Amino acid sequence: MKAEIIKDRVLVEKKGINELYNTGYYGRPKNNGLELTLIEAAYLAYRGKIDVEHNGKVLDFAGFFKTASTLQPAFELKYIVYKDLRERGFYVQPGVTDFRIYPRGSHPGKGAAKQFVYVRSERVPMPLKDLLRSLNAAENVRKQMILAIVDEESDITFYEVKRPRIKGGMGDTLYPDINTEATFLEDRVIIWDEDASTSLFENGFYGKPLDKQRLQLSLVESRYLLDNGVINVKDRQDNPMNSDSFTEIASKIEPEFHLKSSVYTDLREMGVVPKTGFKFGSHFRVYSQVESPAKMPHSEYLVHSIPADHEFTLPVMSRAIRLANSVRKSMLYAISEDEGIDYIDIGRVKM
Repeated sequence: MKAEIIKDRVLVEKKGINELYNTGYYGRPKNNGLELTLIEAAYLAYRGKIDVEHNGKVLDFAGFFKTASTLQPAFELKYIVYKDLRERGFYVQPGVTDFRIYPRGSHPGKGAAKQFVYVRSERVPMPLKDLLRSLNAAENVRKQMILAIVDEESDITFYEVKRPRIKGGMGDTLYPDINTEATFLEDRVIIWDEDASTSLFENGFYGKPLDKQRLQLSLVESRYLLDNGVINVKDRQDNPMNSDSFTEIASKIEPEFHLKSSVYTDLREMGVVPKTGFKFGSHFRVYSQVESPAKMPHSEYLVHSIPADHEFTLPVMSRAIRLANSVRKSMLYAISEDEGIDYIDIGRVKM
C-alpha cells in the first residue's frame, strides 16, 4: 500500500482507511486518505503493510526509520514502546502525553482509552514539571498515568504514577497537652523530664528513648513540637530558642532541613507518623497509625522530599522504587510548592 511522508506525518492512499483503520485502528481518516504518525507508519512498514515514499523515492525500513528519527525527537524510544504495546495486544493511539491505550477487548469507537503513556530514556534526567504535566493531563480525563522508561538495551520498565490518598488514624495524639524543656545538643534535641518523655514516645511515637527517663528527638520532630508549644528548646548555654533561631541552626546541620520539615509537618497534620527512612534511602518511613511503640505495625510508605524544580535521575528513581516495593511499601515523592505539599506515588506495574 502506497504512503508518503508529508512533513511529520505519513499519508496513506484511500484504501488504507478500510484495510488499516477499520481493522487495526491505525491513524485517522483525513480527506482522501489515512493520516498516520511516524511511529504508526514505522510499525506498519516493519510489518510490510505500507511502502513509504519521501521526495519521490521509496524507502526501505532502515531508510524510513532514519528519516523519521530526524523528524521527531526520541523517535526510536517511542517506537520501541509502541511496538511493544501493539504486540501485547493493545490498541494504541497518539495522545496528549505520548500514547493512549485501550484495554484489551476494547478499541476506538467501542470504548474509551484507560491509560496515558509517557516515554522516557533512562539516560535523560526527567524534570518533575514534565512528569506532573503528563500526570495532570491524565487525571483531568480520569486516565491511569503510565511512565515507560527505556533502558540502554531497549528493555522497557513500566511505572504507574498517581496521587496517593494518605489517611492517618492518629487523631488527637498529634501532640500531647504538655509543655516541657528540651536542649538542642550538637545535632539532636533531648527532653529531660521522664513524664514528658514517656508521654511523647508512648502516645505520639515521637523520638527514641535515650534511657528510661529521657527522650531524644530528631531535628524535624523538634521543630514541629516547638512550633506547637509542646517543648521549649534551649541551647547548651541555656539560651532560649524560637522557631527561627532553631531553623537557622538546623539548616546548617542539615541542608535539606527546611524541605524535610515542611513535609514532616504536613504528614503529621494528616494524622500519620513519619519516622526516619534512612535505612531505606529516603527521608521518611510512614505509619498510618501507631497504637503502641511495643506493637509497631508495618509502615506503609517511604516518602522522599523534593523541591518543585527537581529533576529525576531515572536509575536512582528506579532503585528507590524497587527497594520500596521489595519491603512492601509504596514510594511517595513529596513536592514542596508555594501553595503546600503535593504527593505522587510511583510504582512498577505490569502491562
